[in-house]
Amino acid sequence: MDSTRQPIVVELIGRITPADVPLLCARLRRQAAGDGTGRDVVCDAGLLAVADLTAVNAVVRLRLTARRLGRELRLVNAGPELLALLSLVGLGDDDPDRPSPVSPRR
Repeated sequence: MDSTRQPIVVELIGRITPADVPLLCARLRRQAAGDGTGRDVVCDAGLLAVADLTAVNAVVRLRLTARRLGRELRLVNAGPELLALLSLVGLGDDDPDRPSPVSPRR
């Protein structure tokens, strides 16, 4: 990534509802519009209040939206509950040779 370009950041805040998921994806599409060089996308889960399957759905849909935009999504500040759910549904990072798209909460 070009060091002068800031990534697109999407934050998961509070408790995510099913109605929030398409709004988060639309926000990502708006932020990426007109950005032909393809900045990285960071999904910050540091303020997520409840790690449940709706939050997992949000991460998955955001990842899919980012890929459709030609970008990769990196999840940061994810708590152990969210990481466990992502792993449970088969979306955890299991390739030790690849840089992790998931960074746990510090």
